[in-house]
Parts: sequence; structure tokens; C-alpha cells
Amino acid sequence: MGTSATKSKQRWNSANYTQVKAYVTPEIALAFKAACASAGKSMNSELTQFMADYSDMQTRKKPVKTTDFVSTNTKRRKKHEDLLRQYIQLRDAQEHANDNVHENFRNTGNFEASEERVAMMDEAINILEGLY
Repeated sequence: MGTSATKSKQRWNSANYTQVKAYVTPEIALAFKAACASAGKSMNSELTQFMADYSDMQTRKKPVKTTDFVSTNTKRRKKHEDLLRQYIQLRDAQEHANDNVHENFRNTGNFEASEERVAMMDEAINILEGLY
């Protein structure tokens, strides 16, 4: 028959859900299956949403699964490297913006602040690169 986990899931589904059958032409079934696949949705979720909308009911929304990037040292290191890469891109974008400032505006307080910002970002990057 199946594993104990499968049997347990079937018992839970029987207790918490009702199965609905529908007879449709094979063409409709194939088109619906293809449309759901291209949208990255399950046929069940789309049919459930249709039935809820049609009967003016709200479906239970599953909680959004959060990404676990802190449970292991490897995951923390990878997340750190991703964030560091983004921070370096941010610094590079600021440097590029500074390089494109017209000569007439280079003696302003705003330009000096942006140059100081790049220097502080460089310092922060040096510190962050030494963490892992």
C-alpha cells in the first residue's frame, strides 16, 4: 500500500478535507493542467480558489515560509557573502555616481559627503571581509 507517513497523511486529509470530483473533456483537463504548470500553481489550489471566489468564501492562507539562513555556519557564511557582495555593489555605484559629477559641483558639501560615504563604505567592507 504505502509508507506509514503516506497512510498518516491520507488519514489527516480524510479528516480535514472533502474530495470533489468533476468530469471534463480531456482537452479542457490538458489545457487547465498546462495553464497551471505555466503559472507555477497547483491545479488543486486554483480549483480551491475558484470555488472560494465563486461562493464568496475566504480560503485559509498558508503562512509564508521564511528562508532559514542562520541555522548553520555554512548558511550564515553564504548569507554574509551575499550581503557583502551587495554592499560592494552599493559602494561601486556610489563611486560611479561620484565619478559622473560635473567639475562645477565637486567643491560642494554634498559631493564631499558622498566622497566621505565611499571612504566609510570601504572601511566597512574591509571590516566585513575579515569576519569569515
